[in-house]
Amino acid sequence: MPDPTAFAPNTVVVVLDATGRIRLWSRSAQDMLGWTGKHVLGRGFGHLMDPRSVHPKARSAILTGLLSRECWNGLLPLRHRDGRPVRVQVRSSRLLDEDGRAFVHASLTETSRPGRKAADSATLESFLESSPLGVAIFDNELRCVRANKALARLDHRPLADHLGHSVDEVIDEPAGHLLLDLQRQVLRTGRSLTDVTLPGPGGEGFCSVSCNRLEDTEHRVIGVACTLTDVTERHRTAGENELVRQRLSLLNEVGARVADLLDIPMIAERLAGTLAPGFSDYAGVVLLESVVTDGELPQHAPTHRTPLIQLGVAWTEHNPTVERMLRVGQPINVAEDSAASEALSTGLPQLLDSPERLRSATYPGDPRSRAARELGVHSTMMLPLRAGGVVLGLLVVQRANDSPPFDHADLGFAMKLADRASTSLDNARLYTRERAGALMLQRALMPQHIPEPPGVHIAFRYVPGSAGNEAGGDWFDVTRLAGGRVALVIGDVTGHGLRAAATMGLLRTAVRTLSVLDLPPAQLLQHIDDIATDLAHDPDEALMATCVYAVYDPSLRRCVMARAGHVPPLMIQPEPTAEGGRSVQVLDMPSGAPLGVGGVKFEEVEFDVRDGSVLALYTDGLIETRGQDISDGLKRLSSQLSQPHTSLEAACDSVLGILDPGAEQDDVALLLAQFVGLPENRRRSP
Repeated sequence: MPDPTAFAPNTVVVVLDATGRIRLWSRSAQDMLGWTGKHVLGRGFGHLMDPRSVHPKARSAILTGLLSRECWNGLLPLRHRDGRPVRVQVRSSRLLDEDGRAFVHASLTETSRPGRKAADSATLESFLESSPLGVAIFDNELRCVRANKALARLDHRPLADHLGHSVDEVIDEPAGHLLLDLQRQVLRTGRSLTDVTLPGPGGEGFCSVSCNRLEDTEHRVIGVACTLTDVTERHRTAGENELVRQRLSLLNEVGARVADLLDIPMIAERLAGTLAPGFSDYAGVVLLESVVTDGELPQHAPTHRTPLIQLGVAWTEHNPTVERMLRVGQPINVAEDSAASEALSTGLPQLLDSPERLRSATYPGDPRSRAARELGVHSTMMLPLRAGGVVLGLLVVQRANDSPPFDHADLGFAMKLADRASTSLDNARLYTRERAGALMLQRALMPQHIPEPPGVHIAFRYVPGSAGNEAGGDWFDVTRLAGGRVALVIGDVTGHGLRAAATMGLLRTAVRTLSVLDLPPAQLLQHIDDIATDLAHDPDEALMATCVYAVYDPSLRRCVMARAGHVPPLMIQPEPTAEGGRSVQVLDMPSGAPLGVGGVKFEEVEFDVRDGSVLALYTDGLIETRGQDISDGLKRLSSQLSQPHTSLEAACDSVLGILDPGAEQDDVALLLAQFVGLPENRRRSP
């Protein structure tokens, strides 16, 4: 075995912090430079440099290199306490302790007074024994020639077992073989390795390893030095921080995916799909049937008798067994003393982490419980979905097979997910209830019967907005007037919900009332504009509506029409074109201002109508599509109306075919009036 003192002729070790202040000072260092610990500890290393040999700018550059580089090597003139210069060879390594704090390990070898082998050996021994880090020195054959007690404590082996052996002989584990490979790399390349994390001895915990190649004053390679420190706590903290990050990300993802939704089944589907496989292997959303169908909250806390329905489901891998356990739309039954019943009635989450608890999930013999056992489910959480202290249903998440079981930390986090989703579910419930009320009011205020006046054939359609939109204020009406004439009107109140529906009913009633006074269309719209201004709830928030009002005289075959900001009417000509269709014309008339603007005069147009012509009145929901120009929608509508149809009813059905079923739609009202006129014997003179 080589002489261990050959590694450090007249060498001492000091430790600096990241700012260059001296934090470790030994008796050997005092012997070399004369300064005691009370003189130098806490002071900058630069104070030890000989000012006669080192310029202040050079001192700053040396300190920067010493503190910032992973390794630094150079000759420095230091100052002894008695004033004489001491030339030393400095080799430093930048290391991290278990808390991630940086420090510099510097060895000082005196070159001005060589030959103090005994003193050097004592210095090295003092450093090894006083260092809180595990330190080992290896020769060129990578066999240990020096080690300290701190190292023995780290790998739980006697100090004597290290000497003369390579690291893989001492630690016959993957970590030992990996460390030997790292030592070979450092010995071959001379490039130091700093803060490499390896599994701890016996697979317990983690340690940080730093290695640097050793050279003598003639730059001959004489071995490798390794420093080890226990970083298990740091690694655990990093793992906990990563878990917190992942959970915050999942919490934000749940919020982002369901926050803006107003459809209960879609929220349930998105919620389950976010949690499996991101948080669990299986997920299901079970809601009270009354919440889904009526949007109503229960008067009392739910019990095992409360009807439940499973809406959202998700899984890591689908198969027939999963289908038995998770199926959208299936009713859910629970027993009175089951975990599900307890979660529903108390609003408290339930952690089922044992076979007995898992069997108590719903009721004895439940096929879904048998399916869960077949799938290897070993851990389940039943999380109440609560809003305003009322339970809306349950979020059920499950882990199976090799997935780690849920613990109480998972339970607390999962309730945050459930509470965030509950807010969205309650918002959707309230919206569903208000939308149903608005639709009911709107249908009640719409004409229950459309007359068939002489000389005119009528067909109409009304389509409420899709689930993503509130009920709107679209309306239409057909009114018989004196002298056999007929009034046709279509309109759209801006906004949605109960207010829009109620305002629509008021305007429709006003139009119908004024129409019997036989007012010209422009004058009628002027009066409706005044009424709309009076209906505004807030002086700063005007009520806005659009409208087209037309009066047709079948005996004269003439039509008078005025428009208040509404989409333009279309006229389908009776004669077929060469292609077999019909020509569709956008009526050229002043657009007018919407009702409620005030102070704007309306204009009307009068024109003759040929028998068989069809007037198409509609609302903007038929031609407006998000992301497209309204002129494109108008072209689609004109193209559909130009097609040959067997009847007006067939034409209405064909027109509704241009709506995109996959997109959220606004309300749509469509009124088709075919002008056929009166026979000669029933006509009157102009």
